[in-house]
Amino acid sequence: MVRIFNKNMFVMLLSIMIGVIIITYFFADIKARSEEEEKYNIEIGNIQQKNFNFTSYFIKSSVILDKARENRAFGNYHFDLGLIWYQSALSAKNSSIMDLYKFRGIDNCTNGMPYFYNSHLNFKEANKFFLETKLLTNNIKYIEILNIYENLTNSGSNLTMLRYQADQYLKYLLENLTFNEEANNVTYLTNVTELLELFDGAIKDYEEEKKEYEEHKDEIDEYEFFDEQR
Repeated sequence: MVRIFNKNMFVMLLSIMIGVIIITYFFADIKARSEEEEKYNIEIGNIQQKNFNFTSYFIKSSVILDKARENRAFGNYHFDLGLIWYQSALSAKNSSIMDLYKFRGIDNCTNGMPYFYNSHLNFKEANKFFLETKLLTNNIKYIEILNIYENLTNSGSNLTMLRYQADQYLKYLLENLTFNEEANNVTYLTNVTELLELFDGAIKDYEEEKKEYEEHKDEIDEYEFFDEQR
């Protein structure tokens, strides 16, 4: 039997078509939302990972910086003692006292140099990590403070190498000391004019670099204090 296409059939087919379109749109919308949500979650995950990396790198940088400062402090302790024993040896009134002061000075210089060298390496490594930390943020405030930390660690690496050199020169001066029995005074085994100039130069350069280092420390303290007030 042949069915006649009438108004009712048209309405039914139209309804079916509209239903298909609605269902297709519905599923397409769900898929689009799902893809958008997935994209959002990936974005959030990347941000969280970046923040985690930033925090991790900053903490690691700070730990290395603290180690550099600690080594520098130990090095300075031995250098200061070495300088005291050197000055005491120069004014000694007999050879036995001079030898006592001389070898105490040499021991302290010898003990101080590894601390300065390790501190120098720590400052350089901290500098590298602060630079890498800066690449993990777009926050202007963080970048500003990290720039100061970069300057501080760069100055610190220069500072400790200068003190290492001064410590080495001081040790050479101590090793050159001898007691002149005839003149009854302390003198040097060889001509140390150039060595004294190198030592004085290293001390002068150290003091100049120390001013810059202290300025960067003050910048960090002032910046962090100001940030807390906000």
